[in-house]
Amino acid sequence: GCGDMSGDVFGNGMLLSKTIRLIAAYDHRHIFIDPAPDPAASWTERKRLFEKPGSSWGDYSEKRLSKGGGIYPRSQKRIVLSAAAQAALGVTAAEFDPEGLINALLKSPVDLIWFGGIGTYIKASAETHQQVGDPANDGLRISGDEVRAKVIGEGANLGVTQAGRIEFALVGGRINTDFIDNSAGVDCSDNEVNIKIALGDAKAGGSLTEPRRIAVLRQMTGDVAVLVLEDNRLQALALSIAEVGGAATVASLIRLMETLEEAGELDRRTEGLADSDTFKRRAADGRGLTRPELAVLLSTTKLMLQDRIEVSPVALDEAAVPLLLGDFPPLMRTKFKQQLLRHRLRPQIVGTVVANQMVNRMGLIHPFELAEEEGAPLDHVAAAFIGARQLLEMDLLWSDIDAAQMPEAARLLLFDQSALALRGHMADWLRTAAATLAPARLIRELAPAVRKLIAHVDKLLAEDTRGQARAICSRLVAAGAPEPLAARVARLFAIDGAIGLARLSRDTGIPPVRLTHAFIELGERLGLGWAQSAAALMGPSDPWERLLVAGLARDFQQMRFEFIRTQLRGRRSNDDPEALIEQWTAKQAGPIGQFRAIIARAQASGGSVAPAMLAHIASQARNLLRR
Repeated sequence: GCGDMSGDVFGNGMLLSKTIRLIAAYDHRHIFIDPAPDPAASWTERKRLFEKPGSSWGDYSEKRLSKGGGIYPRSQKRIVLSAAAQAALGVTAAEFDPEGLINALLKSPVDLIWFGGIGTYIKASAETHQQVGDPANDGLRISGDEVRAKVIGEGANLGVTQAGRIEFALVGGRINTDFIDNSAGVDCSDNEVNIKIALGDAKAGGSLTEPRRIAVLRQMTGDVAVLVLEDNRLQALALSIAEVGGAATVASLIRLMETLEEAGELDRRTEGLADSDTFKRRAADGRGLTRPELAVLLSTTKLMLQDRIEVSPVALDEAAVPLLLGDFPPLMRTKFKQQLLRHRLRPQIVGTVVANQMVNRMGLIHPFELAEEEGAPLDHVAAAFIGARQLLEMDLLWSDIDAAQMPEAARLLLFDQSALALRGHMADWLRTAAATLAPARLIRELAPAVRKLIAHVDKLLAEDTRGQARAICSRLVAAGAPEPLAARVARLFAIDGAIGLARLSRDTGIPPVRLTHAFIELGERLGLGWAQSAAALMGPSDPWERLLVAGLARDFQQMRFEFIRTQLRGRRSNDDPEALIEQWTAKQAGPIGQFRAIIARAQASGGSVAPAMLAHIASQARNLLRR
């Protein structure tokens, strides 16, 4: 590690676990080496130093060091290592000057390098020391491809250059960025400011005294810590989910970078992101973007979303109130709710919370592809996220996935697939809500019908949809997911269209279950249910094809909504929509037979259904349904 126990970043980090074995550390005064530390004894000694004002490694009791350990002032000319120290550090030389020894420490074969002190100690092999701009540490610095540690944690800023991070990650190292690893400090400050503004308003209004304000702040310390740690856990989880996409997502991420560049939100050169050809070559070799590169995109997408949301009516909508309140400790929500609702930074807080949740839960690609697919501005996509998330009770599902015991790869797959399913429901919302930016009103209007459809889903599903839901569930279970959770994620795909059907029910006055029977009947008679599911489950890597198949999935759904709406226009609310479909299909038996032959040819292709096939089917379906 880089730092000493008197520093809050290094010191707190080295007390987080009583199983840490600190092999070596350095700061500007000392080099500390403990070849085979006793975890319990060394933790106790580190804690003593942490609590001692102005401590240094020179205060560490040598009695606590393992055999062959030592604490060496950096003013020494030569340092002689024991055989045990040489073995622990993976070196063959016995003598070093202080700079050479720190250089060797950074190359040692350990689990973790923890940066908690000032300085840039790792660069890329192609970078010069002059480019790094930290001349005081030129003699210590190594390159990313020389690091033998498995993980690098950057509690301090700029322990590693961005190019160094990418180089380390490309050779198999695990690393984020400094602004990811130490973001909890900034997050904590944001919470403090937001809380103090609300309490200041309460004090100004005479409902809070200064002694009580101080007591309230003290009382909430633990709750703020919980909020901050959860924010940062979810952000790291979002990077893991994005990383799982690997080479298959490179084309879409390139398109995302282009979108951010076109909006003036991203400068690749400044952020250390390569040109598109470099990423394409990497994808051809089966490799995706590294975590440091994904971290840049994660922060940039969040900032862009936040900017669009906080100036939108969505930020002040009633549906955003739970998100606003959820950003504060429980005591604030109960005792100072009115101050939170009148908070002068309410739009900024809501923008931050929604942007965080969208990217953390849906990933980097879905929100921006959805905007492009539907031709919708980002604040409309945010409204769709708020609405669909609440209607489908996504918070409960995400919480259960977080808490369940399973292999981490299965957990990431559940999150990935739930995001893909949610994207479909958000697209349904965008087409249902049109340009309406009042999610609270639409939630109130649609929630009863959506709940009813979800309750009846197992009885309503067509056989094609039922089979595809079973296939999704089986694939998730095979990956190690618990069957109940896998079934809930698969059900999200099965209820695709519930929002549109709820809106159609509201507009026509026909009960949602009756409408759904007609919707499914039309889909089964024509094969459109199969076509919609086939499009929804496709995952092409080409961004144009991704937009195409996602749009087709919506079209196969929307054309049925519009057909039923047209058939019911001017009729009584007690008319049977299934009977109307029966009458229409009887009149169009010939054209329907021709269309079903096209569907049969596509189904006969098995798993090799191409986007072009579905595009042709959609074109023919539109012609047929206009008859």
